[in-house]
Amino acid sequence: MIDKETLRKVVRLQREEIALFDSGIEREDVSSIDLNVPFALILSGIRRCGKSTLLLQLMKKLKGFYYFNFEDSRAGDFDIGDFEKLDLIFHEEYKEQNYYFFDEIQNIAKWEIFVRRLVDLKKHVIITGSNASLLSKELGTKLTGRHLNHELFPFSFREFLNLKKEKPSIGSFEEYFSNGGFAEYLKLKRPDILQELLRDILARDIITRYKLRNQKILKDLATYLLTNIGKKFTYNSLKENFKLGSVNTAIAFISYFEDTYLLFTIQRFDYSMKKMLVSPKKVYAIDNGLVTKNSASFFDDRGRLLENLVFINLRKKNEGIFYFQDGNECDFLIREGVKIVKAIQVCYELNEDSKKREINGLVDALDKFKLKEGLILTYNQEDKFIIEDKIIKAIPVWKWLLEHTLKGR
Repeated sequence: MIDKETLRKVVRLQREEIALFDSGIEREDVSSIDLNVPFALILSGIRRCGKSTLLLQLMKKLKGFYYFNFEDSRAGDFDIGDFEKLDLIFHEEYKEQNYYFFDEIQNIAKWEIFVRRLVDLKKHVIITGSNASLLSKELGTKLTGRHLNHELFPFSFREFLNLKKEKPSIGSFEEYFSNGGFAEYLKLKRPDILQELLRDILARDIITRYKLRNQKILKDLATYLLTNIGKKFTYNSLKENFKLGSVNTAIAFISYFEDTYLLFTIQRFDYSMKKMLVSPKKVYAIDNGLVTKNSASFFDDRGRLLENLVFINLRKKNEGIFYFQDGNECDFLIREGVKIVKAIQVCYELNEDSKKREINGLVDALDKFKLKEGLILTYNQEDKFIIEDKIIKAIPVWKWLLEHTLKGR
């Protein structure tokens, strides 16, 4: 519980502070977010990816709004009983407004009860959060059918170019490819920024929240998976390698990583759900910079970094992503509804050793799903192949990223 006058001071200070914040490079998401939908709008994403900045950019589109950041240490005693107090202060301090912006509201137990009341009163509520599972769990109890989700990721290549004031080229792409899209790191280039980010996610979003005892195993597992992006794993192998005690513990740890947007996993596609569930998964990370600055050893596998970058940009647009393996392997299948609509292979460099392997894996997928065209994404090669009646295009990832962004908007 927090007393009313202390809460009033925090509200005033936060309002003064956001007026001083640099709203930064406008995020591509701003144009795609409709603030006038009759639902609670949930903006989720990994820590430090720019959710608060996005909130500020959205607020600047409005003439008036209410705002509160629940991660503010000055409001550390805030609890469910203080929401009515907060709303009263809003109305006492500012004119009647229809827009409520709440940053990291998931920190307060039962927050969804207050948000549901605001939505019932036809108010527009915009919320940020860093834990997908906690948000969805609470939304499912009180806000079923009354919320829309929007995921935010670190900077895209186009946003990176805007930040750096550079034109698209293989040179500008190289920096983005190696350093990722976290704005703070791109500006200061200090590795400890991304190392501290990982520590923060593990400590605040996982260890504290789930009251985990064996912190070292969790950290070791996170480092191992970051070092092995693009590779396959099974829950049983993780259980054995890290002496987790049970497969359920391995499943739980992976779910924690995914809920915080640190890591993602995809399944091997099969029409049999049973076979999909027992097949090895592949793991990817939210950001290449986070990988290279937190891997167990110097990370120099550029092929897997390229594959990781492609995955993240596919994940922004589509959650139906799988890999395919039926003899030869294809890196990514994209499913829309119940149908596989695209097959994509990632190859850092097409040469005599790699070309046959990559094309064979892609053709196998095209045959299996009766697709006429396939795509090979490379570091900086462009080509076109006709295999039987199929067209296979090779495109540099940096060009594909720009096209992919435009098509997704």
